[in-house]
This record gives sequence, structure tokens and C-alpha cells, in this order.
Amino acid sequence: MNRFKIARGHRILLVAAVTASIVTVSCVKWLRRVPNLRDALVVAALPRIRPDYAGVTVPANIAPLNFLIDEEGDRFFTELSSSVGDSIKIASNSPDVVIPQEPWRRLLATNRGEKLRINVFVEKSGQWHKYAAITNRIAEEDIDAYLAYRLIEPVHQMWRDVTIQQRELATYQESNVLDGMSLEKGCINCHSFANNDPNRMSIGMRSRKYGVATLVADRGAAKKVGTKFGYTAWHPSGRLAVYSMNKSWQFFHTAGAEVRDVIDMDSALAYYVVENESVAKVPAASDKLRLETYPTWSPDGRWLYFCSAPMLWPAKDAELPTRYKEVRYDLMRVSYDLTTGQWGDPETVLSAEETGMSILLPRISPDGRFLLFCMCRYGCFPIYQPSSDLYMMDLSAGEYRRLEINSEFSESWHSWSSNSRWIAFSSKRQGGLFTRCFLSFVDENGVAHKPFMLPQKDARFYDSFLKTVSVPELINGPVPISAKTLSRVARSDQAITVDGITGASKPAGASEPWQPTRE
Repeated sequence: MNRFKIARGHRILLVAAVTASIVTVSCVKWLRRVPNLRDALVVAALPRIRPDYAGVTVPANIAPLNFLIDEEGDRFFTELSSSVGDSIKIASNSPDVVIPQEPWRRLLATNRGEKLRINVFVEKSGQWHKYAAITNRIAEEDIDAYLAYRLIEPVHQMWRDVTIQQRELATYQESNVLDGMSLEKGCINCHSFANNDPNRMSIGMRSRKYGVATLVADRGAAKKVGTKFGYTAWHPSGRLAVYSMNKSWQFFHTAGAEVRDVIDMDSALAYYVVENESVAKVPAASDKLRLETYPTWSPDGRWLYFCSAPMLWPAKDAELPTRYKEVRYDLMRVSYDLTTGQWGDPETVLSAEETGMSILLPRISPDGRFLLFCMCRYGCFPIYQPSSDLYMMDLSAGEYRRLEINSEFSESWHSWSSNSRWIAFSSKRQGGLFTRCFLSFVDENGVAHKPFMLPQKDARFYDSFLKTVSVPELINGPVPISAKTLSRVARSDQAITVDGITGASKPAGASEPWQPTRE
């Protein structure tokens, strides 16, 4: 046994030595490829690169921003540098710039708060050209370690292969949280976390075989609640979750850049109490004459913010309302006392009458200073509204402004990092069809800096990726419960049989076929 250990140890040392020699030779060969650039012609313009990683602020714990040099050339050379440490030099016959992870990590970690310079050289017909340097900034503050999101095809009515994924932002490692195919082609959506904590979360599910329910996970254990949580907001204490109940209707326009549309025929807010596994309506947000949706909590848990609009049609109307374009949501809030469980009266924070727009998706920074929200021309579904933009409200002053990071296409779902310095948001700015995830640094004044697309190992990844990346939620670690366990709980016939409206669970197959497909 000892002889085996010694022999095994020798083999390990031998392998290590051979590996080291290979790495050394590889490095020497790589260094010899660095071209002579002293006679390079200076180009005043910045190089065209994609994705667009020029002029952005990045966290030190982000994966390398690999990119494609979108300039004609025969050979390419890129150098990344900052104030301290060795620069990273990449020479290639290909315009694809693949940045080694370890040197990238060291460079960013030792240069927090400093500039990150990217110099690009391109050889054309034997002559090197030096482009103007791209200057980025490395933030002092990290972003949360993981991002959770939903992948789905850009659908109209039917769906398949819907998954919720999680991505480690310091690498390109992606893993599955839950796969809808494990629920007999079921749909999963409305994932929500308490305080950016992956240990406490909920996921909505719809399956013709396994019913309409919500999976609630807490500290590695999961249970199936027999009612569908819509848009969900966990109280900071983790003791209750407020969710929307939406009777939604998808319809189609005959022409336009986006022909899909959604309205809520009816909606209200309810809440689930973890301790006694009960649900009840939020008294101040279940008015039969209004539509309430998109709940979110203040960080201290004393206020529930939500969106509310007057119902302009009979509650049981079976036809598409002619006045659907007149529906605009106000931003409201209601006080809550965790000790007594008492709710206050609703009050208006910002009215649609004042803005002339529909106010949606409020999210408050964890430090309590800023409220990020969407506004669009009408309705409740910003992802189908090209007019949807991001706005920021300073809660101490009550003033709001349109953010400079908006595009001509829809900006929609968003979330804050736990340190209030980063936001992740959905955008269709890459042509208006596919929803992608972008990250943006938010400084102490509430100014959002130029966003960058979620980096991928292959710079050409998004050119052929035919799924939308929606509902991005920043979390401070990986989801501890396995996809296998969540799937098993979802398929179980053991569920807490409560419903926020009727008091009974919905049977399998009770969901409308189109509803789960919404991006």
C-alpha cells in the first residue's frame, strides 16, 4: 500500500514537471509572436469591437470580456493594461480576442478604481495600424457572485424547453436551476429571491400534468404550494412573500415592430406567510375596481410598493377591451407592520396622470436611496413595449429622471446588486427581437454608467443564440438546492392546497396555454 502511494506520488510529480515544461514552452512561443509595432500607423478612431465593451465600468470579479475586432485585417494584436501589474498581450491571426482568465483576474483585482486600457493593433497588407485606446474603468465595488435568469425562445403562443439558469459571473460557468422539460414540457417563471439570497427563493410552475403551483425553497429544503405566485417580492425578514394574481390576456397587433401585447384583465396582490403556510389578500392592494401588480419591498420592510391602475372594463369582460391603450399604472405604496401584521392605507408615490406614462416594475436599491422603474406608453407588460425605458427616483427628494443608458428598444426587467452599486436589466437593444441581459454600474449619485452585455467565452455567442435571456436576478451565491430535488418536488402530488382567491388548489391542466410563455 505504501509502495503504491510512493509510486503514485512520483507519477504526480512527473506529470506536474511535464505540464510545467509545456506551459513554459507555450509561453515562450506565445511571446515570440508579439509583433514589432514601432512603425504602426496611428488611427485616430476607436477600433470597432463587439460586443461593445468600450467606455464601460466593470467589476473586478467579472469574467473576461472577450470580444471580436470588427476591422479588416490579416493579423491582430491586443494589449490590456492598468496602473499596476503586467499587461496582457494577445497576438492572433484571428480577430477573436480571447483573454486568459487568471491574468485578467489578477489585473482587475490589483487595479480597483483604476482605468483599464485596451490597445488594438491590426495588420493590413503588411502594415500595422494602431487604433485609439479604449478606456474602461474598474470599479471599487464587486458585483454579486451569481446571476439567475430564464431562457426561453421568443414565442407567440406555444412554448417548450423553458429553463431557469444560474451563471457564476467571475467565470462562464452556467448551471441549471430548474428545467421545464422535467415537468412534461411545463413552464417555469417568476423566480424571486429574498435579499439577493439564493437560500430563500420561489419559482412559479405551470404544467398540464403536475398542475399550477409555486416551489418555495428555504435553506436547502423545498415544498410545493398549490397556487401560482405571480410577480413576487419577499419581505426582507423572509417571513412572508407578497405576490400578484394576474388574469392576463395576450393578443396580437396586425402590424408593428412588436406585434405581441399583453393586458391584465384583472389582478390583485396576496401574500404567503411562511410560518403557518397560509395566504391572504393584501387589503390595500386588492380593490375590485383597480388592477394591482408588481410588488416590491422597501429594504426596512415597512413599505410595500406596487403598481395600480383603474379597471376600465367589467371584471368578467370576455372580449378584448377597446380602452386597453388607456390603461396607465400609478406607483403606490402601503405601510406594513411585521409585528402586528397590520396593513395601512394606500398612498400614491407617482401618478400616471403626472407622467403621462404607465409606471411598472419598481425595485428599490438595498441601501434604500433609489427606486428603479420602467415607464412605457400604456399597459403592464414592458417587454412588449418598444417605448419602455428605465427611470430612477431619488427617494429622499421624490424626484425622478430618465436614465441615459436607455436605447430605442424595450428596457424591462431589472434587479439590484446587494451593495446597491450594480443593476442587471433586460434589453432588446440588439435589434429589437431577442432580450439580452446587460450590467450597469450605478454610482453613489444614482447615475447609471454605460452598460455592457453579459460576457460569454465566445465573442460570437450572441450572433447565433436564439433564446431570450429574461428576468435577470442578481444573487450572492449559487442556489444550494439541486435541480433534481426541485424537479422531484414539482412532480410530487403533495402540495399545500391553498389559493389566494378561492382557498383551493388548481388542478393539473388548469392554466391557459399561452400564459407561461411570456418573456
